[in-house]
Amino acid sequence: MPRIMPRRRFPALLLLGALLLVAGCSGDSPWRLKDISGLMPRLAFTMTDHQGATVRGADYRGKVTLVYFGFTHCPDVCPATLANVRQALGRLGEEKADRVRVLFVTVDPERDTREVLRSYVRAFGPRFVGLRGNREQLDAFTKRYRVAYGYGEPDAHGNYDVSHSTGLFIFGPEGEPRLLALPDDGPDAIAHDLDRLLSARAGSELARR
Repeated sequence: MPRIMPRRRFPALLLLGALLLVAGCSGDSPWRLKDISGLMPRLAFTMTDHQGATVRGADYRGKVTLVYFGFTHCPDVCPATLANVRQALGRLGEEKADRVRVLFVTVDPERDTREVLRSYVRAFGPRFVGLRGNREQLDAFTKRYRVAYGYGEPDAHGNYDVSHSTGLFIFGPEGEPRLLALPDDGPDAIAHDLDRLLSARAGSELARR
């Protein structure tokens, strides 16, 4: 059984208020999502992916990496968010979409076994990766990005709710924090900003040649 915590709702990240105060100061931002550049640490973690391999944040260097914390039994916000990302990737075209990875980090590893995660992320496409870890690894990852989660009381059948933060983090190719998407941000906004990030990366690479 997972540790039982009082049932709480986290409609957004705990740090969201501070982030929005900083990121929302400029009315002429070129981004449609929230710009969090410099406000959070670089992507770093140690987890196990849905294939059973140990992976670290550095393994995704060179890709624009999206990170979402959720659980496979989530009835609404998790599948809706991942569906939005899938649509956004579809609008980028194959070449650009191949330079993106989407990491779905389960906060419910008790039920989200490797097999469950593998089946879940495969439904969204080959660029989606399921991640799970032991309690120490999960707590280190969530605390690094100030993500909150908690478990409700189990019912008579052992089923329980999981509350969790709902932000989607977007990291640049060097693992640097760049953007934060919220549940109300649709695929158009996500696609726009991913395209901008990817285009900027391509331009930088050409300039160095």
